[in-house]
Amino acid sequence: MSGATSGARLSDEQLVDWLRLIRSENIGPRTFRELVNRYGGARAALDALPGLAAKSLRGRAIRIAPRDEILREIDRAFTMGVRFVATGDPDYPSLLREIPDAPPILSIRGVGQTAGRDGVALVGSRNASAAGLAFAERLARSLARADYVIVSGLARGIDAVAHRATLETGTIAVLAGGQARPYPSEHERLVAEIAEQGLLVSEMPLEWEPRGRDFPRRNRIISGVSRATVVVEAARRSGSLITARFANEQGREVFAVPGSPLDPRAEGTNDLLRQGATLCARPEDVIDALAAGGSGAGGALFDDADQAPDEEPLFDELDLFPPQGALAFEEPKARPPDFSKTIAPEPIAAPEASRADARELVMSLLGPAPVAVDELIRIAGLTARDVQSVLVELDLDGRLERHGSNVVSLVYNQK
Repeated sequence: MSGATSGARLSDEQLVDWLRLIRSENIGPRTFRELVNRYGGARAALDALPGLAAKSLRGRAIRIAPRDEILREIDRAFTMGVRFVATGDPDYPSLLREIPDAPPILSIRGVGQTAGRDGVALVGSRNASAAGLAFAERLARSLARADYVIVSGLARGIDAVAHRATLETGTIAVLAGGQARPYPSEHERLVAEIAEQGLLVSEMPLEWEPRGRDFPRRNRIISGVSRATVVVEAARRSGSLITARFANEQGREVFAVPGSPLDPRAEGTNDLLRQGATLCARPEDVIDALAAGGSGAGGALFDDADQAPDEEPLFDELDLFPPQGALAFEEPKARPPDFSKTIAPEPIAAPEASRADARELVMSLLGPAPVAVDELIRIAGLTARDVQSVLVELDLDGRLERHGSNVVSLVYNQK
C-alpha cells in the first residue's frame, strides 16, 4: 500500500474526520483507504458512508463515530501525552507504511524519533523459561548496541524482558488495546518507563480494552514496523507464530531460536526452523544477516496448514466497492495539535512471594535447557535463599539435574 506523501500532516479538523471514519463500525484499513481515495478525503467519505452502508447492508444502518466522542478522545489523549500520527506524518513508522493493511492513523506516546530507527521484533512465550529469558535479554542488548530498536508487544515473559533490557536505548511497545488500557495491567510501571525513552503505539481507541482478535491485529504491527522478527520460545499455535507469519507475508526476515525437543515451549520455534526460518543461536546471526540485506523467506514458511496458526479475519470490513489498486491518501498538508507531554512513572512495589508461589515461579522458569543458578535468581526476582530452598526440594523429588558450575535443569518424567 502507498501511504500519504511523507511529511504531510493533518489539520485539526482532518484529524477529527480521520478518527471518526476509522472508528466507525465495519471500517478497517482497507475500507478506509477505499473511501478516502474515492471521495478525496475523510469528510466527504463520512458524508457518503450512510448511503453506501445502507446499500451494502440492505437498509441496515451502521454506527458512525460521533464527533463529540472523538473530541473527548483527543482531549483525553492530550492529558496523557498521547498524539495521533497519520500515514504521511514524519513520526509514522516508515516500514509500517509498506504493509497492505497499515493502520491509517496511530496513537503514539513517547519519543517519536524512535519510530525512525530500524526495528527488530523480539517475541516469544509468556511462560518463558529462565534460559529463554536470559537469551532474550542478551539478544535485545546486543541488537540495541548495533543500533536496532527492539519492538515487542508488552506481554509477560519474552516481550517484557526485551523491553526492559532496552529501556535506555529506546524500545517500541505495540499495544493490543488503547493507550489508556495497556495490557497486562501489571506492566503499568514498564509502560511509564517506555514512554520516557521509547515509544508506545496503538491503533485502537484510547480507552479500548483488548479482546482476543486485537492481539493478532497488534502482531501485524509488531512485524510491520520491524526489518526482522525473532521468535525466542513459542509453543505450537502460539501468538508469536502469528507474528512470524505476518513478518513472512510482509517480506521481512524471520529468525527462530532453537530449543530442547523436550520443552513444549520450543516446539513452535523448532517447527519454524524446519520450515525455513533463519537460525538464531547468537546475536550475530541476526546482525550479520540484516547487514547483508536479508529480505525474508518470501512465502516459504507455514506451507503446512497443520502448522500454521488458525486463520481468522482481522477486521469485519464492509465491501463497499469492487477491488481496485491501492492509491495514496491525498489530504492537504497541515499541522495537527501538538501533544508532547508524557506521564511520569509511578513506582509499583513488588509483592512478596509465598513459599508456594516461589516454587511455582522457579518451576515455570526451569526447563530441560541448563541455566546458571545465579541467572535463575536474578530473573525470578526472589532471594537466593528462596530459590535455593526450592531447588533443594526439587532435588529431593528427583526433578532437578545438577550439571556442575552451579548450573541446573529440570528433569522431565519419561513415560
